[in-house]
Amino acid sequence: MIRAVLALLLSLWGGMGSAQEDVVLGLSQNRVQINARFSGSEILIFGAVKREAPIPETPLEVIVTVAGPSAPVTVHRKDRVMGIWVNAESVEIDSAPSFYAVASSGPIEDVLSHTEDLRHSVTVPRAVRSVGSGAADPAAFTVALIRIRRDDGVYNTLPGAVDVEQQTLFDTSVELPANLIEGAYAVRVFLMREGQVVSQFQTAIEVRKVGLERWLYNLAHDYALLYGILSLVIAIAAGWLASAVFRMLRS
Repeated sequence: MIRAVLALLLSLWGGMGSAQEDVVLGLSQNRVQINARFSGSEILIFGAVKREAPIPETPLEVIVTVAGPSAPVTVHRKDRVMGIWVNAESVEIDSAPSFYAVASSGPIEDVLSHTEDLRHSVTVPRAVRSVGSGAADPAAFTVALIRIRRDDGVYNTLPGAVDVEQQTLFDTSVELPANLIEGAYAVRVFLMREGQVVSQFQTAIEVRKVGLERWLYNLAHDYALLYGILSLVIAIAAGWLASAVFRMLRS
């Protein structure tokens, strides 16, 4: 099925002018809806390379990245003072994606040169931007943030996860966790030869809450006071109901 879709896309592009190598990309879905039953989603990313010239002799490598919305993050380091753990130093990370996955057709250090990583911010450390103010060793805070988010499953490096066939077709899959935030998730595809980017393509996956989750989200952001009162009433009612059930079980 995927191969047939790619063949159709290539035929539609047949009469169009292009660079030497261009990406024709497809997604299994370009919209993810979050509801009460949402437990994560797998996105299949597949594509083909359209050429107006023979295939070069140097092997083709492919890198795919998926990045969630970025936001500033404050990272604290705890120290023990008089037997109590308290926040000591802190660093404001300028911008860190809420989710980031980078899949490649081979080991990332072999596929991507350091210069190209600096230019395109492909790897996880390059995707997190920090000026490092407020600490003697700001890089350590960035490393700590990446480690924490990797442990949480929201930062992933997937070497060898992209399958490339005959230097023309490629595909991979990326797991989106259940704790997604709303927004546009940028999908980038890089065609690589000898560590250099020869072509790239970008699209987006829209992630949105629906149903009751959408209503609660809008209520919390547009009517914060009402949301707080409603949460308090529900908490009191739940506590009273639990107490009543406990008394019935004891009687």
